[in-house]
Amino acid sequence: MANFRKDTQTFGPRSHDVTVFEVPMIANKNGEVVSESNPFPVRLSNLVSESTRDAFNRLRVSSPLTLFDSTHRYSKNDLWVENITGTANSSFNINAGLVEMNVGSASGDEIILETTKTFSYQPGKSLLIFNSFVFNESKTNLRQRVGYFGENNGIYLELNNEDIYFVKRSSVTGTVVETRISQENWNVDKLDGTGISNYTLDFSKIQILYMDLEWLGAGTVRCGFVIDGIFLIAHAFHHSNNIDSTYMTTASLPLRQEITNTDSTGSSSQSKQICSTVIIEGGYELRGRQTAIQTPITTPKDLATEDIYYPVISIRLKSSPDRLDAIVILTAISLLGITNNANYNWQVVASGTTSGGSWVSAGTDSAVEYNLTGTSFTLGTGRILASGWLQGSNQGSSTIDILKEALFKFQLERNSFTNTAFELTLLMASDSAGADVYTSLDFEEVSR
Repeated sequence: MANFRKDTQTFGPRSHDVTVFEVPMIANKNGEVVSESNPFPVRLSNLVSESTRDAFNRLRVSSPLTLFDSTHRYSKNDLWVENITGTANSSFNINAGLVEMNVGSASGDEIILETTKTFSYQPGKSLLIFNSFVFNESKTNLRQRVGYFGENNGIYLELNNEDIYFVKRSSVTGTVVETRISQENWNVDKLDGTGISNYTLDFSKIQILYMDLEWLGAGTVRCGFVIDGIFLIAHAFHHSNNIDSTYMTTASLPLRQEITNTDSTGSSSQSKQICSTVIIEGGYELRGRQTAIQTPITTPKDLATEDIYYPVISIRLKSSPDRLDAIVILTAISLLGITNNANYNWQVVASGTTSGGSWVSAGTDSAVEYNLTGTSFTLGTGRILASGWLQGSNQGSSTIDILKEALFKFQLERNSFTNTAFELTLLMASDSAGADVYTSLDFEEVSR
């Protein structure tokens, strides 16, 4: 038992002129008294039942919203674009359900995969990113990267020769600067068998890379791996109270994976891309600038030939000035067929091609340009995102609001490698030649 002095509110030796009494004390397994500076060790897993943790061992306390997810089940999906140099190539492995990224032995061989979309960071909410992959075993003159990054900004893991890094890429100075943190300098767990987890990374095996970030221009980025269902933080980039500007230009970035021969390697190499997702924790509120484009009231769109789909409104991101990384989302469609008793079909199509007409800026501060005068349309490798029917009447209209859960499916896309914006087009056809229609598109410009 310990002696407690009531006059000084301290533990100490017995004294005849003060009130002293014995009190029980808590000590840890080493016999050290528990205090604020020496807290009692507690394992959270012992206090929380299994039902309150998800498969990744996270407490279910927030409302996550998936901004993006990618898997390859029956073929390479259309959510990524490729940039290939030399004899590099990619192929789909149907048995493993993944994409194989292959380079030969020649210097300069390279293949890069990047998403067609950037992902919307929202201030004050954690952005959580996962990538599963298998790197080729380390090799002289072979560099492999995976993460949440683009050409100018982002965070990624790099295996370069035999050296492992977490890298922060930033263009806040006007030029790209890369801060490389080698494995021996990771500040949480080096994951070389000597860290707090005792785990050792083996990059010849499949890995789940995760990152969560707070931007606000000054937040922390935590990087690590999920092994045996446990989140293992390896390194944290801290910025608040440490730097005098933002740490990256933006936190709205694409996902990307690369394999590159920096010189000749002597043999071919292969990285494997598997699954990816971007999740915003705490839900998402659309708070961009609302804009609308509509058919002029004096000139409704004439569907001259029956059963032919005409582009009524086409929109895309601006290539000049470069706004290809902007986040713009279609939110509503309004349709009015004014030819009585004509039946109309409408379609919203991504990545088709509008011919004819002219492209017009939606405003100096807008990231969008539009075409109301297109004459024909080619679907090509495009895809139909939504479709519906209406009957012509001069007495009413149809309005379609895009469901909140589907918002990011209607986000404008691009190919950053070719500096090309992909179109999002409202098409209409009728069973009556010469049928007329009024339409409008509402879209939200999240990037401002």
